[in-house]
Parts: sequence; structure tokens; C-alpha cells
Amino acid sequence: MQQVIIELDDRTIERLNRVAPPSARKRSEFIREAIRRALNERLEADMERAYAAQPPEAADVDLDPATWEAKPRKKKAKR
Repeated sequence: MQQVIIELDDRTIERLNRVAPPSARKRSEFIREAIRRALNERLEADMERAYAAQPPEAADVDLDPATWEAKPRKKKAKR
């Protein structure tokens, strides 16, 4: 892992300390999870904008559930 140093205003630090105290790495994990969520939300928003700008044609959309479901694994014969 890499370290990232950020500065937060006093109000944000107070709120963070109430939700995720600095002890026992709770704060670090809280911040990592918040960043992951923010990045995922950004990716989802970008994808939504891309689809709105250029919607897929009906012929490009595969609505067959069999396509999306995992195929059962073949069982190996016991020897």
C-alpha cells in the first residue's frame, strides 16, 4: 500500500473522529472505503453519461438470461 497525505478542515476532522476514531486503524479503513465508494460512483456516473450520449441499439443488447448466468462446471470422474 502507498500512503497519501491529505489535509482536512477542522469541521471535517471533528465529524470524522465521531464516526471513525483514529485508534485501531478504524479511521484509515473508513477513509479507504469512502474513496472506493466515491470512485465507483464516479465510474457509474461516467458510464451512465456515455450510454445517454450513445445508447446501444436494440440489436446490440443481449437479453437472454442464459448468456449472463454461469455455466455449470463439469464434475471430474473419481478414479
